[in-house]
Amino acid sequence: MLEARAAVKSLHAYRPPLAGRQGLRLDFNESTIGCSPRVLVRLRSLDAEALARYPERAPVEREAADFLGLNAAQVLLTNGVDEAIHLLCSTYLEPGDEAIIVVPTFALYAIFAQAEGASVVQVLSGENFAFPLEDLLSRISPRTRLIAIANPNNPTGVAVASEVLLQIAQAAPRAAVLVDEAYFEFHGETILNHAARPENLFVARTFSKAYGLAGLRIGILAGDAGQMAMVRRVASPYNVNAVALAALPEALKDQEYVEHYVAEVQRGRAMLERELSNLGLQYWPSRANFVLARVGPAHAEFVQALRARGILVRDRSSDRSSDQRCEGCVRLTVGSDEHTRTLIGALSEVIAKLGERREVRA
Repeated sequence: MLEARAAVKSLHAYRPPLAGRQGLRLDFNESTIGCSPRVLVRLRSLDAEALARYPERAPVEREAADFLGLNAAQVLLTNGVDEAIHLLCSTYLEPGDEAIIVVPTFALYAIFAQAEGASVVQVLSGENFAFPLEDLLSRISPRTRLIAIANPNNPTGVAVASEVLLQIAQAAPRAAVLVDEAYFEFHGETILNHAARPENLFVARTFSKAYGLAGLRIGILAGDAGQMAMVRRVASPYNVNAVALAALPEALKDQEYVEHYVAEVQRGRAMLERELSNLGLQYWPSRANFVLARVGPAHAEFVQALRARGILVRDRSSDRSSDQRCEGCVRLTVGSDEHTRTLIGALSEVIAKLGERREVRA
């Protein structure tokens, strides 16, 4: 009988709750206003011949590299950041190797590493989800071949200074160090162009968040040209589809659109954090386009009450890898000014209702 590899059979499948997502989407950190109008114009211009040809990635890759201030040899367009993570794991991990992640964080780091037969070393974040630098450094060993760090982190919104990331890369020269900058635009700081960036440090970016292109699945993996040549060996030449390749140049050209949306999100993030404080809810200051808040035992009821009002948010209470540090927590995506005001208005109603029910039960 045909059987999957043991490493695959032992994986916990990542199944995001995508079904029934009708309403204001504040659950997956997507853009709430969508992509630039320039992208839509370009997509409408595509014809049957464009879709009949195999996609040519290189010309768009050069445009993306120019935009980032890099050489084309340093950049690989990917099918979202998910593929970038997968490619790094395929390139550098073998059975018996170790991958280090700081938890709680994005689930696919562990899943793709385990799929290669590597062991995942989980380092718990510190108090208030502070980045545990000393603990992480103490876990680096000769078996360490991958260290994955989301910056800012998902689901906590905590950011790490570039000097800390460089220190980690220098402490683990035999490991690929991935800095996942999926939320870079909302943070505004990057290690991508740092003069001291070593050859074992890679940076991933996505166009799913600030650019509103989550449905097209396109991202970037950047690193040392020699190391990227190795990564390209395991990448399909057709990994990014023709529609995404047609859209990306237009999205990059419309920086005014992106910057306007990012400014709205940053304003909304501050507004939301103030409101959470006013409502007496614990939250963690965020550098991303979301805020993690602790609702407590009523977290599931809280999520359902918002859904009944047409607002979707993400329950993170069941995060397996966080040593219950996310217990009772809900992640709230921040969108446009209008959408943030809608969320804030609903929060006041829901918290008041939950408070009334607790008083009745008491």
